[in-house]
Amino acid sequence: MGDTDIGYWVVPLAVFAGAIRVSTPFLLVSLGECLTEKSGRINLGLEGTLMIGAMSAYGVSYLTGSPWLGVGIAAMAGMMMGFLHGIICSLPRVNDTAVGIALMLFGTGLAFYFGKPFIGPQAPALPSIEFGWWSDIGQIKSALSINVLFIFGLVMAFVISWGFKSTRWGMIIRVVGDSEDAARAMGFNPNFVRTVTTAAGGALAGMGGSFLSLFYPGVWHEGLSSGQGIVAVVLVIFARWNPLGCLYASLLFGGAGALGPALQSVGFSGGYHLLNVAPYFLTLVIMILTSSSKQRLSGAPGELSVNR
Repeated sequence: MGDTDIGYWVVPLAVFAGAIRVSTPFLLVSLGECLTEKSGRINLGLEGTLMIGAMSAYGVSYLTGSPWLGVGIAAMAGMMMGFLHGIICSLPRVNDTAVGIALMLFGTGLAFYFGKPFIGPQAPALPSIEFGWWSDIGQIKSALSINVLFIFGLVMAFVISWGFKSTRWGMIIRVVGDSEDAARAMGFNPNFVRTVTTAAGGALAGMGGSFLSLFYPGVWHEGLSSGQGIVAVVLVIFARWNPLGCLYASLLFGGAGALGPALQSVGFSGGYHLLNVAPYFLTLVIMILTSSSKQRLSGAPGELSVNR
């Protein structure tokens, strides 16, 4: 059977493949932010963390020839950014939102500065798992070529969801996020818990950045992120602070982002550029629908700044 024999089935296949590719950084960053916000702290600096992760992963992969070492370094760089955010926010009279914006600018600027030598050189890319080995149709093979980081994010969504419900650390995070007074009465240190969760969330965001530079689109340049770190924060609100909701929301945004290229592949070019802004339009709609000064957001931790 030839590649063209599947006809317009190429569109849903392309949307499926694109949804997985585009959603992976959204998934990892939103899971990290969900973990952070569950403890009662918001981190708007994840755009900078994403860029630091992308730059450090690409640079390490290029210099060492090991993309997996690049992913590990990206996670460590993201963890350090999260740890810095957590330490600063633990100081008296410090605003989470202001610190996040400052670290977003700091992280982005740092990535641009140290990433200059890596604009142009080609680094080794992350491999994929070929789930379409059984088919000789090119589109099916491409659609079922799935990167390991997506599978990792998929597993982490279920692990974090289970952890929040069934483990002691999940209970501690939820208590700290809902009531500082209750947490202190139980003997927990809210600042310590929030710093640890912010660092862990930063590590996931850094890994999301490594996916961008080492797999899709698989290059390093200064406009790589395109605001995905900020969009991921909105996804957490849309998902109502539920890790599985983050998974579904990320796939939705990924599918919206893949729709334009999928239609273009079968010759539909009308409104192509309009379709490319679909994820950002969805972000705007979600922000409008979830904004309210009169009522508590459903599922929001009680100590979260967006809820007070």
